Amino acid sequence: MANYTPEDELIIEQKYNELLASCNKICKSESDWDMIVKAFSLAKDAHKGVRRRSGEPYILHPIAVAKIVVDEVGLGVKSTVAALLHDVVEDTSYTVEDMENLFGPKVASMVDGLTKVAAALDEEASAQAETFRKILLTLSDDIRVILIKISDRLHNMRTLGSMPRNKQLKITSETMYLFAPLAYRLGLYAIKTELEDLSLKYMYPDQYAEIEAKMNATAAERNEFIERFITPIRERLTEAGIDFTVSGRVKTVFSVWSKMHRKQIPFEEIYDLFAIRIVFKPTDLVPEKSQCWHIYSLLTDIYPPKPDRIRDWVSFPKANGYEALHATLMRPDGIWAEVQIRSERMEEVAERGFAAHWKYKQAHESDDEFDKWLKDVRAALSQPAGNAAEFLENVKMTLYMTEMVVFTPKGETKKMPVGATALDFAYEIHTNVGNTAIGAKINHKIESIYTPLTSGDQIQILTAETAHPTIEWLDHVNTVKAKQSIINYLKRVRQNNIERGISIFDRRMREFGITPSARLFRKLLPAYECSNKDEFYSKLGSEIINLNDIDSVLRQNSKNKILKFWTFEVGSDKRNKELVVSQMTDMEGDDVQRFAIAECCNPIPGDNITGYRDPKSGVVVVHKTDCEELIRLGSQKGENLVSNIKWASYKAQSYLSEIEMRGIDRVGILRDLVQVITIELNVNIRGLQIQSHDGIFEGKISLYVTDTQNLSELIEKVNGIKGIEKVKRL
Repeated sequence: MANYTPEDELIIEQKYNELLASCNKICKSESDWDMIVKAFSLAKDAHKGVRRRSGEPYILHPIAVAKIVVDEVGLGVKSTVAALLHDVVEDTSYTVEDMENLFGPKVASMVDGLTKVAAALDEEASAQAETFRKILLTLSDDIRVILIKISDRLHNMRTLGSMPRNKQLKITSETMYLFAPLAYRLGLYAIKTELEDLSLKYMYPDQYAEIEAKMNATAAERNEFIERFITPIRERLTEAGIDFTVSGRVKTVFSVWSKMHRKQIPFEEIYDLFAIRIVFKPTDLVPEKSQCWHIYSLLTDIYPPKPDRIRDWVSFPKANGYEALHATLMRPDGIWAEVQIRSERMEEVAERGFAAHWKYKQAHESDDEFDKWLKDVRAALSQPAGNAAEFLENVKMTLYMTEMVVFTPKGETKKMPVGATALDFAYEIHTNVGNTAIGAKINHKIESIYTPLTSGDQIQILTAETAHPTIEWLDHVNTVKAKQSIINYLKRVRQNNIERGISIFDRRMREFGITPSARLFRKLLPAYECSNKDEFYSKLGSEIINLNDIDSVLRQNSKNKILKFWTFEVGSDKRNKELVVSQMTDMEGDDVQRFAIAECCNPIPGDNITGYRDPKSGVVVVHKTDCEELIRLGSQKGENLVSNIKWASYKAQSYLSEIEMRGIDRVGILRDLVQVITIELNVNIRGLQIQSHDGIFEGKISLYVTDTQNLSELIEKVNGIKGIEKVKRL
């Protein structure tokens, strides 16, 4: 293994000195400095001659991670030492016992946790969900392991350009699915937003570059406006004797892209590209919360507020410890602007997350919302492992969560995620209350258990012993506890149905003198519209299907069954060997490599696409690259992502797509819609749903188009129909 060059040594020394400069704020004694110097020397020697894929010396990576841990996360000496050593046990002959002998049990424990996480991330793709469960298990031991791992992921994302495309997609899927939400939940807002930006940069490089260029082009004009907006604020707060700083924070590229994507609008129609932040130095005489509201009252003397857009996170902090008062004020040009009001303590917690939160919490013993969330996660982790992917999905639900406050009949407060229903509240009270819920009194008025709650509601749950969860309930809950409780109940019921179904099936097969086999089920499952044996047994046991016609099914010749799949052909560019999606073809058997179009996002020619190879069937399911389901699959089984696919000849083929409309109801609008779509554009409609209320109509249309250009022309035409106010693709 070759040693580093003199140029390499100069770069290593420079980066190491930068780390030492950062460590000035955490090292309080000679022993602290000795520990960091010893950790660097050991790591440098252990990784001697090793290079990253980019070609740079490997030791630069742990140095960079340690610097993030100090500067951007705000952890201490032991965490910095663990960051320097985080790859040593995994990649070299050093052991955890060596780490304990050299640096003590705490550092060794963190290095061990980081080694397990790293090893898990390198496992087979099929085990990736279990991988993330292992990552979350470190919450039960030492949360600093997660914080160091997030720092490690941030540096890997910053240097992702040297990785091949497939590896980039796998890593960005993991980042968007788990690491960015974890950073958010741990209060690391700056890191969370950078992870999102970098993920977008590698998922959609062209769109990222386009938005970044437009934001840069408007920067001077935007900065001038920000200065005009904050000048009277600065004057008013100074007159009031408040010690403060005020600044304008520009939205990230990812947040702009998300809004464009979510609202189906161009960049030019996004006006809230910045927010104003006021950070004040509190006085000892007045509580911080009162000072926030005092500043708010001074601001509203200058600019009119939007009352329904006040976000009071000083009275009810977020579960990750975030506190601030957010207000929306009318700008001089008639457009709303967000203003964030925080104390210096609130600012540090918002920027540094858990590390700052923990420092300020030490002054008192009581649990706060973050501790309650951590207890919930630890409780979930203490349960039997079960399905790892299902566990991960449930925990992830708690990571991004905007909260509201509701009340019990006795006036006790409960924090629920925005979008929670009365059924979620029932399970929050107790699992048995949820399982037997039949309705709710919301603000003393009887409502359905599916009714969404709003902040300030008072709820009383109505129950009945005969009530029980159904699978439809899963569509009406948004909390982990409710979803998991319903799933557990349905699993118990399903298992009973499976056992009953097996008994019914075996008894029926004995009547025919048939021994169940794989060949038999290949014939039965499609006939009864089941994807696997458990589904077949469950439906049979619950009497959804019966075996009255089993004799005719058994006599059918399964070879006559023709399936439709998507084929692929090798692209003409032999250097790239790109797989190219071709037209739909009828075929028999498994003689041809197959593609299928994902029903969750229905990509059409012109969309950016990525494939996911099903490990069981081998079929490559083609998704839109930003499809949430693809990101979920990629985060769990990233090895199965297929990035080098593109559309081929498709002009003769139609593709299912769906649009959503809203507008003013009038006589003849449905006729005009059908005329434009079917007669003028010659587009075939598959399904149409229209409903009208209070003079407003809303609708969805499923139709077949040839590509994104065809769909864009259709949306433009429909948007021109009198009364149509908004049209967007779903």
